[in-house]
Amino acid sequence: MNKVINMYGYCGKLLDIDLSSNKVRVIELDEEVLRKFIGGRGLAAWILWKELGNRWQEIDPLGPENILTVLTGPLTGYYPGMKICISGKSPQSNGMVGSAISTSLGIEIKAAGYDGILIRGRASSPIYLFIFNDRVEFRDAGKLWGKRGRETYTLLMNEIFKEINRNASRKGYLREPGILYIGPAGENRVRIASIMSEITHAAGYGGYGAVMGSKNLKAIVVKGTGPLPSVANMDKVRALFNKVLNTLLRQRKTLREWGTPQELRDTAYTMSSQPVKNWRSEWYDNSEMSVYSIESRYRIKRFRADDICPLACMKVTYIKKGPYKGSISDSPDYELLAYLGPNLGIFNLEHVIYLISLIDDYGVCGINAGNLLGFIAELFSDNILTKNDFNGLEVKWGDVEGFAELIKVIALRKGLGDLFAEGIYRAILKLSQIKKIDVNKLLEKAIQCKGIAIGAHGVRSKRDYPQIISYALSVQGGDHTSIATYPPQQFRGFGEGEYFAIFLDSAVVCMFTYVHEYGLEFLNAVTGWNIDENTWVSEIAPRILSIQRATLLIGGPDIYWDPRVHDENPSRFYEPLPEGPYKGQRVEKEEFIEMRRKYYEAVGWDEHGIPRSDVLKKLGLEDVDKALEPIRKRYY
Repeated sequence: MNKVINMYGYCGKLLDIDLSSNKVRVIELDEEVLRKFIGGRGLAAWILWKELGNRWQEIDPLGPENILTVLTGPLTGYYPGMKICISGKSPQSNGMVGSAISTSLGIEIKAAGYDGILIRGRASSPIYLFIFNDRVEFRDAGKLWGKRGRETYTLLMNEIFKEINRNASRKGYLREPGILYIGPAGENRVRIASIMSEITHAAGYGGYGAVMGSKNLKAIVVKGTGPLPSVANMDKVRALFNKVLNTLLRQRKTLREWGTPQELRDTAYTMSSQPVKNWRSEWYDNSEMSVYSIESRYRIKRFRADDICPLACMKVTYIKKGPYKGSISDSPDYELLAYLGPNLGIFNLEHVIYLISLIDDYGVCGINAGNLLGFIAELFSDNILTKNDFNGLEVKWGDVEGFAELIKVIALRKGLGDLFAEGIYRAILKLSQIKKIDVNKLLEKAIQCKGIAIGAHGVRSKRDYPQIISYALSVQGGDHTSIATYPPQQFRGFGEGEYFAIFLDSAVVCMFTYVHEYGLEFLNAVTGWNIDENTWVSEIAPRILSIQRATLLIGGPDIYWDPRVHDENPSRFYEPLPEGPYKGQRVEKEEFIEMRRKYYEAVGWDEHGIPRSDVLKKLGLEDVDKALEPIRKRYY
């Protein structure tokens, strides 16, 4: 790849780190590639396919051959809000998942002179990476291995912060570095392990904490002191920044004031779309579960902003006394409130905050863990599991101590926790053999799509933002931030489908700070390009989507997805809602099948959900087309 002079918005190079050999090289980026794939999730799709595509089926996501990508986008550092996108072959779905996380690491990577980091191989013993501008160090992490998240973060930040300021070459203190790290769940290769940052931020979807653990990589710490790359039109960038800022402060006051917990009561009480006891219901009337209760009793800091973010939707919530004293969480986030609260039959906010704090500290994805815990609780309630299966541990709805212990045994892979550490789908395949139960009977209780838990937004009432095809057809499984919608070309804002989600994850931009009328204009002002909406929805997004879809269909080495079977909703969504204002409503099978057919056609997939040959060739993906030939032969 040849670097192009004056590549605006990009540093033009990636750090490629091989943990097996301790070798580091710099890869120069080609502007043509960046125009086609942008950055973040899109660039990861191109890199992973280029490096691993011809043997995707053979790649073990938890083997040294998998590549973990940590990538910025062209808007990193310029657009309000700060995220980074992590990808690789997913230990959950065996496809690619772009997992975004709020962290200052993105701006530190760019200030160090790179657009991202590729990590391959496996260290012979636990290490962490320390990157200081052009210096890359492989440091012993033996003293950190086994430690939980908060302690890991504190130890590393204290150590590195003192070091970089002791050696600083200019007056004044450098601010703290950016950091990604894993907890015990990642170390133990739990397939629902998160990559964490700043104690409570997580990249949960995809299971990439397990990938870091499989590489013996405890953390990545980056400090950059250089300037950001030049932009094509700084005056326009400044003007657009101010327009975005004013729009956000004017239109998103509620989000800024309350954060995502504002959704908690309405999603359940008004829309009937929140998980209750493993999605047996989606409605409840309990005033305790509201942002007002959080604000008045547990919130200690109302505004906590990530880099250049005007919304500060993440707050700090803390339990000051009692048996769960010291538990800390951001906001807490709506998804975690729902999944670790009503989904488990828990309606005590203190108990929910405690479980969220525990989840973050062990480094487990709150959505996938909450989903899995609800599934396990239902197995207990149906007497499929008993305390004899868990060495005396019994889990009942509402039992906070039981669920807390369950989190620990899964994160540490103790006893039957080792089975459930494989994630809900793989656990079901094994459990059906152990218990001699039809696998389909167990799958009826599993609210997942292609091995990944759906977000805490139901589709039966049709009052929330996902459509009835949203989870079933997403290339990222149950990811609620990257949903399929019909028509797919909608590009107006959150909930508008994967073409839109791909822009956010590739640019890289936070969904809450994104303002549609300025998004592409902002991208062009930074890069000097002229990408319009039609180019995005007809070329760039379909190109990225097609690669992700191909890897999901190819799968392997242990799990494969047949679109005729697995492009489907959880069985429970075809059951009527049992209570609430939309009692009796459900997903109608015929309606789903028809919308699925329309979606396939609109995105250029054939009647079996396989990207069509003519579409792939038009997108310049001839190699992807060739790789899908064996899949097509199965169905024709």
